[in-house]
Amino acid sequence: MHEQHKDWEAHWNLIYASKPSEAFSWYEPELTVSVSLFQQLHIPHTAKILDVGGGDSTLVDSLLRAGYRDITVLDISALAIQRAQLRLGEQAGRVKWIVADVRNFEPDTSYDVWHDRATFHFLIAAQDIQRYVHIACKAVKPDGRLILGCFADNGPQQCSGLPVHRYAEHSLASTFASCFTTPDCFRTDHITPTGQVQHFLFCHFRRSMQG
Repeated sequence: MHEQHKDWEAHWNLIYASKPSEAFSWYEPELTVSVSLFQQLHIPHTAKILDVGGGDSTLVDSLLRAGYRDITVLDISALAIQRAQLRLGEQAGRVKWIVADVRNFEPDTSYDVWHDRATFHFLIAAQDIQRYVHIACKAVKPDGRLILGCFADNGPQQCSGLPVHRYAEHSLASTFASCFTTPDCFRTDHITPTGQVQHFLFCHFRRSMQG
């Protein structure tokens, strides 16, 4: 395993213990880009959804309000998930929560939608990237969706004290080409709570029927 990423769990728990959610660079009161993609792609309310690296983000709040009934949130940080559960209160019981490193995740079910905003780009080592793709291929149903947001090739070179892997449309498409079709991609800017601009690439893929 890549030396810099050997103890991610401790790193991310320290990050989450260091400040309130609203102060993190990735914070948005609503994940408007992701929410709009669920609408544009006409994801049915019965869809089985996995939010990878969801932490204490508000996507789960938006999905619950929209009427989605089968949501799983996976994050490496137990502290992040505890924050989300406290925020949701009784509604937290409507969500399945998994504390795990996505690189070691062994799905016991198949998902209609795999959503990841700003987790995948922390994978630097080739074997970690390949492992992520393999798990996503295994977890997403044929013809299911992969919605992925990561730093674009002109985005930040690091985040939260860790280096990141930046992507252009062609490189992200080729990374997942083994079992996902050519994606639709677009670029968008995220404004951090301190006013900095981060350039993001969002792509949505379909799981191939074969492979």
